[in-house]
Amino acid sequence: MSRRSGILEFAVLGLLRESPMHGYELRKRLNTSLGIFRAFSYGTLYPCLKTLVASGWLIEEPAGDPADTAPVAGRPTAASSSLTGRRAKIVYRLTAEGKEHFEELLSHTGPDSWEDEHFAARFAFFGQTEREVRMRVLEGRRSRLEERLEKMRASLARTRERLDDYTLELQRHGMESVEREVRWLNELIESERSGRDRRRSSPEGSAQQEKPGETGGLPRHRDNTPPDPSDDTAK
Repeated sequence: MSRRSGILEFAVLGLLRESPMHGYELRKRLNTSLGIFRAFSYGTLYPCLKTLVASGWLIEEPAGDPADTAPVAGRPTAASSSLTGRRAKIVYRLTAEGKEHFEELLSHTGPDSWEDEHFAARFAFFGQTEREVRMRVLEGRRSRLEERLEKMRASLARTRERLDDYTLELQRHGMESVEREVRWLNELIESERSGRDRRRSSPEGSAQQEKPGETGGLPRHRDNTPPDPSDDTAK
């Protein structure tokens, strides 16, 4: 399984954990909520859904209104109306096994979770992720970007004299993009730590159990949307 398809499966499971959806609604949510999936087609989504159904992580159910039909290009299989010849909408629902599998994926904190596209998808589901896992992903991402920034600075120092003004400005812009994300990550990490420390110092702290979705006190004055990983200048 490619890294790209793995990210898509993760995102699909995460969205369906919130509520069942049919393919059109799911594609719309992937486009609007997760910017990394701005440009992908039903020809990409439905094979993914078929794989998840075959794995036992999703089930297909007919839409509530039998008259609610719509032709969809690229659908692998679907029931058809004998009167209209239009394919009935199918709703996809997460199974108990699918929910368990998604929770396992949420607990992973390896290097893949720090990479550009995967990090954006992971961050989108931080509301369902345990605090300690969030911390490891954020710290891993910061470490990865600090390494990238060091390499960019070293490369610029070696080639500065050979670059024209526009190329040099592009290099600086890329460095500034990475520096901004590092500062953003520092704020998030500090907020997570502050929230954890407040819980520990609270008289009721020892009796409280953290639930997925507790944010640890994110700074509300900032837009905490992860920087767009599709910005090649930041790499």
